[in-house]
Amino acid sequence: MHIPATLVRGGTSKCWLFNQVEVPADRGDLERLLVAAYGATDPVELDGVGGATPTTSKAAVVSASPQPGIDVDYLFAQVGIGTGSVEWTSNCGNCATGVALYAVSKGMVPVTGDRTRVVMRNTNTGAVLEGIVDTTGGVVHHFGRQTVPGTRAGGVAVGLTFRDPAGGPSGLLLPTGQAAQDLRVGAAEPVRVSMVTAGAPVVLVDAASAGRTGAESLERMSADVPWLRTLRHTAAPLMGLLHPGEEPGDAVPKVGLVGPPVPYTTTLGEPIGAEDYDVSVRMLSMNAPHPAIGLTSAVAVAAAGLLQGSVVSRITGGPTDEWLRLGTPAGVVAVRCTDVRDGLPHRVTVQRAARLLADARIYVPEAGSPQAA
Repeated sequence: MHIPATLVRGGTSKCWLFNQVEVPADRGDLERLLVAAYGATDPVELDGVGGATPTTSKAAVVSASPQPGIDVDYLFAQVGIGTGSVEWTSNCGNCATGVALYAVSKGMVPVTGDRTRVVMRNTNTGAVLEGIVDTTGGVVHHFGRQTVPGTRAGGVAVGLTFRDPAGGPSGLLLPTGQAAQDLRVGAAEPVRVSMVTAGAPVVLVDAASAGRTGAESLERMSADVPWLRTLRHTAAPLMGLLHPGEEPGDAVPKVGLVGPPVPYTTTLGEPIGAEDYDVSVRMLSMNAPHPAIGLTSAVAVAAAGLLQGSVVSRITGGPTDEWLRLGTPAGVVAVRCTDVRDGLPHRVTVQRAARLLADARIYVPEAGSPQAA
């Protein structure tokens, strides 16, 4: 069998997008299709279209939304690598950037002059996002000059805004009620963390309390994966993300280190000065160091920066203003919090870029075929 799909680059991720009418509506059937299409039982995803990294083994199913005021719905899938499974519990801002361009290019949202707004709902989490797509001249563009940290390649400019991102399904920005607290993992000394739900549930570790800097190399972060994974598993029930007896998944809560700005060199070899940004951030994605930062994590760091006493505001010297500049392995990502009321940002915006890479037919082994065995 074959399935029509579109490959997009959104920010620093690649994501296959499917129209809902072309794939199964049943979640179990859809998971089996994605696992087969991506070759997701293989750790290098050789016999499939998966990219074999957390940032390139993603999918989204897009449909017209029945919800008034929403243009399109999208179901995000983080396809496992070598696991033969799919995580359905999270959102991806980079893929949402690609969804916005896809919706305009496929005629799901009509072009409205030089800028076209696409309102999207992530059905995994209920999050609502706005993408402002560059349609200069009243036309859809397939190429552009907008760049983002992590790649020198240009793309079509998309301003991505998370609407009312704080709280998530629980409605609580601080699920434990504390802006910062000590968290003990095993027999080690406790570390200082902020557990925040904004964009996604995220555990932010004060790097200094753990003997780190927050500006670690990707290699050092790889060595810390087992410890950080245990830490996020410890935090998950405290954040209300697990019921008794449940095993934690790999998507949420997200976890990473934050620290003061220091000079460093990006993964593209570009020098960054300590004065160029406000806080160092190193995150994991599906138990691997993120090469930049996931946008949902960036939202959480920015929201934490607004909170007196959080591990972020202690680094920045107090609650931050409208802009917060994050020093990531790929470079500096600027996040803007606006419409702030009672310390909660109701709009969080990041400038991104997207590009349609291919329209394709993916050939998928059917159940029972030799390839699927």
